[in-house]
Amino acid sequence: MSLNSIRPWRDIYRRKSRQIMVGNVPVGGDAPIAVQTMTNTLTTDVAATIAQVQAAAEAGADIVRVSVPDQASSKALKEIVMESPVPIVADIHFHYKRGIEAAEAGAACLRINPGNIGDKTRVAEVVSAARDHGCSIRIGVNAGSLEKHLLEKYGEPCPDAMVESGLEHIRILQDHDFHEFKISVKASDVFMSAAAYQQLAEATDAPLHLGITEAGGLMSGTIKSAIGLGNLLWMGIGDTIRVSLSADPVEEVKVGFEILKSLGLRHRGVNIISCPSCARQGFDVIKTVEALEKRLEHIKTPMSLSIIGCVVNGPGEALMTDVGFTGGGAGSGMVYLAGKQSHKMGNDAMIDHIVEQVEKKAAELDAMAETAE
Repeated sequence: MSLNSIRPWRDIYRRKSRQIMVGNVPVGGDAPIAVQTMTNTLTTDVAATIAQVQAAAEAGADIVRVSVPDQASSKALKEIVMESPVPIVADIHFHYKRGIEAAEAGAACLRINPGNIGDKTRVAEVVSAARDHGCSIRIGVNAGSLEKHLLEKYGEPCPDAMVESGLEHIRILQDHDFHEFKISVKASDVFMSAAAYQQLAEATDAPLHLGITEAGGLMSGTIKSAIGLGNLLWMGIGDTIRVSLSADPVEEVKVGFEILKSLGLRHRGVNIISCPSCARQGFDVIKTVEALEKRLEHIKTPMSLSIIGCVVNGPGEALMTDVGFTGGGAGSGMVYLAGKQSHKMGNDAMIDHIVEQVEKKAAELDAMAETAE
């Protein structure tokens, strides 16, 4: 990042990590922070799993993880990988043969804990399969499944125990001269996760996969993830993220992107700036924003839209957005384009008109981007 930023209070200096590849997606280094999610269908239900992968990819997921608990799932994985528009991570626990089968099936990455898939011989077989098939590995440390000797040493799950576990797993891979790995140290406790990631960021240059595990439902999980991941990302820590919600995987992707967009780390789709509404509003702000969020989901072009109920803050917010609408009187409001007043529009037709203006602006921005290339 430039040291001559015109808004230094917005600068985020990312931790320097080495870069690996998850399929065709670079992770770490100066690559964009990747957004991940995980399917919750039965992997053996190939059609349902592929549909969920495609929906997540359409929402913006860069990488999708799929659980591989048995041999039937390993067989299904091959077809899923072939149909997937994004790299697939195979989630492996305990059964080392599933890791080998997943690598052979074309998984871009294996999510494993080297310490829980068996003795050194079995670990060597999995690492060999990953190397032979161009497959990276994610070491996944979880506060809920720490090794017995670490729980005895520390008395309970804690950041020190999680980091020690992660570094032990790193050594296992490095002993096999395998370095194409990233690592996560997740906990459902925001404080524990944040502290563990901060320690780990100092102890290794491996790419870090961020997550607050088992964060909860859509509302509570979003808040916990925004606090935990947001603070780490603001500190420059994190190369890829997964928001863990008891909700549709598409919602995880949306929340992940919103967290990154709020910090200026990724830009995708329409960023709607809207007021909470009050008695001054010249139209129903809440219903209007709800409608626009749905109507504008198809826009992938990074751009901004302000929807403000009255003229107190409306004109000022519109100065900073591509398209804006500010409520006025007599059933109409003012449309702003590129920060300037453009024309009045009646409230009854405003939603359709705003969608039209956003789509037009998105097309202009896309054309400009193509010309620049």
